[in-house]
Parts: sequence; structure tokens; C-alpha cells
Amino acid sequence: MNRASLRPRLTVYTREGCALCEEMIAELGALIAARGIAVEILDVDADERARARYGLKVPVLLADGEPVCSGRLDGDLVEDLLAT
Repeated sequence: MNRASLRPRLTVYTREGCALCEEMIAELGALIAARGIAVEILDVDADERARARYGLKVPVLLADGEPVCSGRLDGDLVEDLLAT
């Protein structure tokens, strides 16, 4: 198994006009830029189930479908996640 296959699949649920969302995406981008990891950005309001689950918590960062942090990026937690 190569190292790329061990990387978590990162997803951020956002909402249009959300300043915290933009901040999280920018901070996350800085953390992963040198690692060649892609992040999927999804609009929480485009998916009824996502809106019900995360609507009041955006932005929400998920790794392999599991919530990692919401509201603000926990850089230390993400660094630890990416180091494993």
C-alpha cells in the first residue's frame, strides 16, 4: 500500500457567504499545500441530510466521512491526522 492511499479523504461542508467557512478553507489549504492532498468543498445547503446534520455547525471538516472539527480549524488536530 502506498502512502497516498493512507491519506484521509478530506471534505469541508460550507455555506455561501460564511466567513468562518472561507477562513477554514484558507487555513486548511495552507496546511495541506505541500502534501498534495485534495479537499472536497461541499455546500451544506445542497444536501438535505448534510444540512440536517451539519447545518448549524458549518464549517465542518470531515476526514473519511468522520467529523474532525467545526467552526474553527484545529490545526494541531489536522497535523496529527495527516502525520498518521
